[in-house]
Amino acid sequence: MEFLSQVRWSPYVVGAGIGILSWFTFLISNKPIACSTTFAKSSGIIEKLFRGEMVSKKPYYEKIKLDIDWQFMLVIGIVLGSFLSASLSGSFEAKWVPDIWAGAYGTNPLLRTAAAIIGGIFLGFGARWADGCTSGHGISGTMQLTLSSWISAISFFVGGIIMAQLLFRVLV
Repeated sequence: MEFLSQVRWSPYVVGAGIGILSWFTFLISNKPIACSTTFAKSSGIIEKLFRGEMVSKKPYYEKIKLDIDWQFMLVIGIVLGSFLSASLSGSFEAKWVPDIWAGAYGTNPLLRTAAAIIGGIFLGFGARWADGCTSGHGISGTMQLTLSSWISAISFFVGGIIMAQLLFRVLV
């Protein structure tokens, strides 16, 4: 079990693992791996706490059903698994501002938090607009050879590379 304490795993092993997980997901639930709907459900569940049952009657929430399902558990598992992996490898470190960000923009945690919130809003908006996220399109959709998912996945990479270049001022 020494591999569990490695800081970096082979991308081939991880890719195969994700493929096997996707296969089991289809086999057991007849649904693809996806995460972004969970965040929409979470917002609906939180809103429901304050505004009551009427929230469940909104057309979008009627469509996605405000319940805690297997995708919800997947997201919780991703967070807990990431923490466990970082802890076992000895690489866990709590930081308000990552080194790469500090090198480009300084160590102000408020600026970093504001950028993370704004980026998260854009990411959430994009995932809902595209009707899927990187896991839904990039993993499940591309495995099914869905054209829209391939276009989305290519766009994720292109957009991510361009944004990283712009954010960290290394455009040539």
